[in-house]
Amino acid sequence: MALIDLTDLSYDYPNTCGLASLSLTINPGEFVCLMGPNGSGKSTLLRLLSGLATATQGTYRFNQQLIDSGYLADAVKRQQLHQQIGMVFQNTDVQLFNPTVAEEVAFGPQQLGLSPSEVTKRVNDCLALTRSADLRDRVPYQLSGGEKKRVALASVLALNPQVLLLDEPLNGLTIAAQQQMLTLLQQLQAAGKTIIMASHNFQQVQPVGQRFLIFNADHHVTADVTASELATQPDLQAQLMTL
Repeated sequence: MALIDLTDLSYDYPNTCGLASLSLTINPGEFVCLMGPNGSGKSTLLRLLSGLATATQGTYRFNQQLIDSGYLADAVKRQQLHQQIGMVFQNTDVQLFNPTVAEEVAFGPQQLGLSPSEVTKRVNDCLALTRSADLRDRVPYQLSGGEKKRVALASVLALNPQVLLLDEPLNGLTIAAQQQMLTLLQQLQAAGKTIIMASHNFQQVQPVGQRFLIFNADHHVTADVTASELATQPDLQAQLMTL
């Protein structure tokens, strides 16, 4: 049974199209890479999936539940969706706002009303998982780019979501930090998480992606292929290399 089901989904910004007539299903446990040039619709799709925006037309179902403006207008339902689908933004500065890293990671679980002991456990577990335990008393905005990405991911994981959305998570990271992030994402997928990651750098994500949705400049998905299918299509690989 599909975890995410989109039918003819479109989104229009005031002066331009953001996403055009997208239909697709994503199953539990998939590692999906959204590929395409900047401005092709990848970030728009992530915003729609996370409930930060609602489609201009078409339908979005998550776990068979219709996610529309009426659903998202209900604060309780909206919180439930955000607990199930966590997003790491391309610019992590927009989601890090607490005085310390530990407080940042604790914020989400506290909003869920978890006990202090459970909050502490989640903070410790998620900081350890993202190799951020040594940062727990640091001020988030003073961290490096790679450290901010890890802390943002830890704060999302503290809610124990089913789905992780990541918008260009490797941008600005060193080669070593990129590899650490990709290894962590593979571990999370192995633990049962569904990973949906936007990127315009095929070489970076090729080792981990199991399915590739390829967007063009007209905000359409022009190909939806598995890694094994992609391996047999050199022309498509060459196209991805030029993004």
